[in-house]
Amino acid sequence: MKVSVLSSGSKGNVTYLEANSKRFLLDAGRNYKYISDALKSIDVDIKSIDYVIISHDHSDHVSALKTLIAKTGATVILSQKLLYQIEDLNDYPHILVCEDELMIDDIKITSFKSSHDAIDSRNFVIEENNVKIGYITDTGYINTKNFKYLKNLDIYLFESNHDIELLQHGPYPAWLKKRVLSDDGHLSNKAAAFYLTKLIGDKTKEIILIHLSETNNLEDIALETINNTFMEYGIDFHNIICARQNEVTKVIEV
Repeated sequence: MKVSVLSSGSKGNVTYLEANSKRFLLDAGRNYKYISDALKSIDVDIKSIDYVIISHDHSDHVSALKTLIAKTGATVILSQKLLYQIEDLNDYPHILVCEDELMIDDIKITSFKSSHDAIDSRNFVIEENNVKIGYITDTGYINTKNFKYLKNLDIYLFESNHDIELLQHGPYPAWLKKRVLSDDGHLSNKAAAFYLTKLIGDKTKEIILIHLSETNNLEDIALETINNTFMEYGIDFHNIICARQNEVTKVIEV
């Protein structure tokens, strides 16, 4: 399996994943040209994308979807409720509904609910040949009942949206600060660090921190928070990088 985060942050999110010669995008929150150019930088033709997995309907995750499906004919994977919510998919013939699990050849996609102020927002684990990649984003907390899907994955794409102090003393209005901090908002660095101490295992090879806020976070703070928390829990793991808004991460292959 291969994975590369093409763009991640408050202005748009899209990730490339390849498994068993099938090519996926996780969300489509940048414009078509950006996605095409980003894919080209890792030697992937956008017209070769087979599937687009959609986590929820906020614009920073679906803004390119209409153009993307018109130009590529890619199959869209999403929940039934989300299908009804996204008007751009009305009458689109290439849809796969994934409520809990979906098999595509030897690729297993597990879908489970996140906690976000959107219609039926989802997170995912994609598995092929016993290699598992988790996509955990846009959630105010992680329900412990979902830990069973998330333990000891090979790669974690894991939201680390904000530093609590920067958010509380930053420019956001009070209602927006409350939203971000709520159970229907986003994971803070501290929350991400705590959850990761409960989830990573001896198979884990890399953590990519995603959806960092440009206003309420800094890469150094996010990494320091994760590393210090790991140290407190006696976890010796350092393969952690931050995805960026306008840069493509390295291609990780497992």
